[in-house]
This record gives sequence, C-alpha cells and structure tokens, in this order.
Amino acid sequence: MSTSDASPPSQIITLDGLDLAALIASRVCHDVISPVGAIVNGLEILEDEKDEGMRGFAFDLIKKSAAQASARLQFCRIAFGAAGSAAAVLDLGDAEQVARGFIEDQKTKLVWEANRQLLLKNKVKLLLNLVLVATTTIPRGGVIAVSAEGEGDATAFRIVATGPTARVPANVVDLIAGRAPEDRVDAHVIQPFYAGLVAKAANMEVTIEAEVEGERIVTRATPVAA
Repeated sequence: MSTSDASPPSQIITLDGLDLAALIASRVCHDVISPVGAIVNGLEILEDEKDEGMRGFAFDLIKKSAAQASARLQFCRIAFGAAGSAAAVLDLGDAEQVARGFIEDQKTKLVWEANRQLLLKNKVKLLLNLVLVATTTIPRGGVIAVSAEGEGDATAFRIVATGPTARVPANVVDLIAGRAPEDRVDAHVIQPFYAGLVAKAANMEVTIEAEVEGERIVTRATPVAA
C-alpha cells in the first residue's frame, strides 16, 4: 500500500463484528438519507402547493430522488451486503450497472473497460469499494476508468481517477491497510477500512498512487502471490 506522501503507520485495528455491522449500517444510511429526504420534501410540496409550476417541480424532484435512492441501495447491496449470498460468484456486468447508477452524475463519469465475467464475490465487492474510494480522490469531479486484467483468481483491477486537484485523502491508505487515525474507526472512515477487510478476504493487495500530481490517482488491486 503506498502513496507519495503516506503518513506514518498507526496501530492495526480489529473491530468487533457488531461494531463493524453498526458502522456499515450508518454508512448506508448516510448514502440514502439525502435522496429520501428530498422525496419527503417533494411530497410536502405536492400536499400544500396549488401552483402547477411548483407541483411539476415537486414531481421532478421526487422522480429524480427516488431513482437516486434506488441506485444507491442497489450499489450498497453488493458493495456492503450479501447480494447473491446463495452463490460464491458475482457478475462484473452487474457491478458495472450498479456502479454506473451510483457514481455517474453531472460531475463524475464512469468509463468501464472490464470485460464481463463471473468472479468470486469478494473480488467484485472489493472492486466496487475501490471505485467508491476513487470518487473521494477527485472531489471536484472528473472521470473514473475501471479496467481488469486476467481471469478468475488471477484477475487484477486498475482504477484511474482523473480530475482537477486529484489527491489521496488523508489516512485512506492507512485505513485500507487496517490502521486508523487515533487508533479508532468511526462511520466517517469505515468505508476504506472495510475495503481493506474485503481485500484481505479476497487475497488481494491494494496500492494507491498519484501518478500525475494534482490530476490523476491510480488504484491497483492485484492477487497476493501464494
């Protein structure tokens, strides 16, 4: 795990299963509370407003927010949940679909160059979590390009985030490695920490590097040699 300005390592953190579940639940709620709140606001406008222009605005707000909430829940179901728990594999095509619904907006575009194939569930979950980490490296938006090399257990991922003022957020590299600031983990930092747990379960090594300072961040996940 590396960046050009990695901070000194902290203590490796181990979370109790209940604490991990609670923090992940908090993260999922954080992702969906905004569009759900917008739906509630739209319904209140419809209830009180007689002006047709305002009612049309409310309908558009409800429609857009409902689609956003659905996309976020579908993404979280695979990235954090036990989607398809009866099977040990997930389809990269499904991963692309939920990633595109979750990420693409007016600021950020997703370029998916990973061929469709069935992979072990934890590999796909890791990819989605690393895509989510990549969005934090381009706070002003840009392009996230996802590619894969190899097949099956030998599959490696490469995620390139390009945008103005691109940077690796503080502590992200340590969190993926299982280390935490002030030796604690809370809901604000649980996602990269969880990505590290999934990487370990998938037997993958993750690196994050700024290849073009202030413009491009490259994340790689490669199988750990036996």
